[in-house]
Amino acid sequence: QVQLVESGGMLVQAGSSLRLSCAASGRTFRIYDYVMGWFRRTPGKEREFVAALSWHSGSADYADSVKGRFTISRDNAKNTMYLQMDSVKPEDTGVYYCAADRRLVPVRNPSRYDSWGQGTQVTVSS
Repeated sequence: QVQLVESGGMLVQAGSSLRLSCAASGRTFRIYDYVMGWFRRTPGKEREFVAALSWHSGSADYADSVKGRFTISRDNAKNTMYLQMDSVKPEDTGVYYCAADRRLVPVRNPSRYDSWGQGTQVTVSS
């Protein structure tokens, strides 16, 4: 079992930046066996894919809505994944979740992820 803890959500103005963090841990957790992803739940919508990272290959995938504005990265020593959010828009408002699944290639379907964090609220004011 993988434990995921998100942090960094806050209220920001449109056009500004913020960084979310997701710290992963587990008794038998080997991070290089996992893909980790970011999803968000916005008002009136289902949980949607934002970005994902393969710890094994370093390859990343982004939703079209965030491509060029958001960047996913990692700190191997800390087992921590980050989501750098630049030029945020009001439509980026929502609860952001970190997820992990034992696979090598990033996937966008949230049902493919076994472990989830509790979520962190991001609010972007216009």
